Amino acid sequence: MTPAKADAARAWGVLHQVPDPEVPVLSVCDLGIVREVNVQGAGVEVVLTPTYSGCPATEVIAQSVHDALVAAGFAPVTIGTRRAPAWTTDWISDDGRRKLREYGIAPPSGQAAVHDGPMPIRIHARGVDCPRCGSASTERLSAFGSTACKALYRCLACREPFEHFKPI
Repeated sequence: MTPAKADAARAWGVLHQVPDPEVPVLSVCDLGIVREVNVQGAGVEVVLTPTYSGCPATEVIAQSVHDALVAAGFAPVTIGTRRAPAWTTDWISDDGRRKLREYGIAPPSGQAAVHDGPMPIRIHARGVDCPRCGSASTERLSAFGSTACKALYRCLACREPFEHFKPI
C-alpha cells in the first residue's frame, strides 16, 4: 500500500469515529455524508454532502470532521461541500441502519445503495416496524419528531413510542 493510500485509509478510519451530533450512535460515515477523502501530502480534503440544505448540524459536523482530522495529525484540513446529487437516506449504511434500530429509532425504508446517476423516484407504501419489538402494527402520532428528519410513531403491540428516520 502506498503512503497516500495508507493515509487515506487512516483518514477514513478517523471519520468513522466522528459522531453525528443529532444521532450520536451514527458516525458521519454511517450517515453517508462523507463523499470523498483526498490526501494531499500531510493534509487532507474531505467533501461532505449535507442531509438537507437547512440542516442545523451542518456547520457542527464540518467542524467536528476538521477537529478530528487535525487531532489525528493531518494538516492542513479542508472541508468542501457537494450538494449534487442531493443526499438521500439510501446512503445510510447497513451498519448505520442497524445502529439506528438498536438505538430505538426505526431506520428509513429502502436499502443502502450507491447511485452514480439520477436518483430514482421512490414510493414508500410499506409501514414502519417498531425498532423495539419488530411489530408492523404501528401508528404515526406526528409528522415531526425531535428533528425535522424524524417522525413520531407508537407501536400498537408493545405500546412504546419511537421515532422513525424519514426516507428522503
